Amino acid sequence: MKIVMKIIVPVAFTLFCAWSTSAFAQAPPAGFPNVVGALRATPGVLGVETAQTPAGKRVIFAWFESKKALVDWYHGDVHQKAMRAVFPNLTFDRQPLPDLAEDSGPILTIVSVKFDAAAISSIGIELYGPLPGGVALGGRFAPETLKVRGLREIEIGAPQGQPR
Repeated sequence: MKIVMKIIVPVAFTLFCAWSTSAFAQAPPAGFPNVVGALRATPGVLGVETAQTPAGKRVIFAWFESKKALVDWYHGDVHQKAMRAVFPNLTFDRQPLPDLAEDSGPILTIVSVKFDAAAISSIGIELYGPLPGGVALGGRFAPETLKVRGLREIEIGAPQGQPR
């Protein structure tokens, strides 16, 4: 569990700090990189969204095309700099996602962070893959470049056929 926390906490905090700057007009720590901007420009990242839940969790949704893209991001300069800025005394020497198959397909990474009185009360980093099916009426949350088998995409105002 300690090894997992050594990975999860820095990644979540790093992504949160970068995102909170644009979402809440708070200044990041000195020298902290623009992680969300870097994510958006990273090869293998299909899309990035940010949000805040009614319960106060701040959330980053980042879609990676593959495990390789996510691991490359983890080892990349911007992410490593951000982890060192937040946790300068920790060493991150673990290979991320050792139990995930190399051919796992696209990965949605959801990072959620909640604060209580300016301290972190919870951090979650969750990984998901698209399931076949679903419907998108007039658009969808996932990037258009993310192909989902069996997804029904319907334009608003388009004539409809027989319901399934």
